[in-house]
Amino acid sequence: MPSATPELISPRSPRVLAARRLARRNFRGKERLFLAEGPQAVREAAAHRAGGQATLVELFATVEAAERYADVLAGARSAGARIHLAAEQVIEDVSTTVTPQGLVGICRFIDVPFERVLAARPRLVAVLAHVRDPGNAGTVLRCADAAGADAVVLTDASVDLYNPKAVRASVGSHFHLPVAVGVPVEQAVAGLRDAGVRVLAADGAGDDDLDAELDAGAMGGPTAWVFGNEAWGLPEETRALADAVVRVPIHGKAESLNLATAAAVCLYASARAQRASGGCRSVTDS
Repeated sequence: MPSATPELISPRSPRVLAARRLARRNFRGKERLFLAEGPQAVREAAAHRAGGQATLVELFATVEAAERYADVLAGARSAGARIHLAAEQVIEDVSTTVTPQGLVGICRFIDVPFERVLAARPRLVAVLAHVRDPGNAGTVLRCADAAGADAVVLTDASVDLYNPKAVRASVGSHFHLPVAVGVPVEQAVAGLRDAGVRVLAADGAGDDDLDAELDAGAMGGPTAWVFGNEAWGLPEETRALADAVVRVPIHGKAESLNLATAAAVCLYASARAQRASGGCRSVTDS
């Protein structure tokens, strides 16, 4: 059982101040560390390893959270993370949420080189081009994970993968599939195409209809979906890079779909078509 007395009670403790700085992108980049909040994200971080190293390096927990999520703390200990029992005020200061759940982890960066994504011969990839909203980015990452995608690529014009809102919105999916960051969209498209992946741009004004693509049996091969900005979609120069620009049909009276919803529809359409045609999550499974 954890001690009833928190060891960290001052928000001005050096450990607390160091953790708080990770809410800022420049400090995250300098330290190559980011925050993961809540039991699900911390649980997944504790189970994750990259390059022979445990991803979770430090954990702050209130006494109540330590008792409630004893399994999470056990996983953190197994990962070799330093665990600090902290006062609620400390957790509130470190947390970036309005209602903290009592657990805040510090994790090593986990992105992978784009070349590693290509070397794995992916069958389904989500490319986030010009996506600026961290909540949307995290939700698309979660959708890609759920649909069985092999990787996610964030272009150099997109939001920081480690933004606390993005990490929170992914609900642990950050730790489930390879993510490459900072890739110019031209390089991303060219690399995927050279790897035998068909590149589709998702756009509400696309010339091709998703239902028509499915009916024509054109969705069963390796596919990368390029998703654009929440407000203005994809620039024309990015659309021109794709093999096709595909719209999700609107059968009702809605003006449009938001980014995350459209991404879920597109990724699941590809996932179903690939499985129906004898496809799989990765060619290494076949």
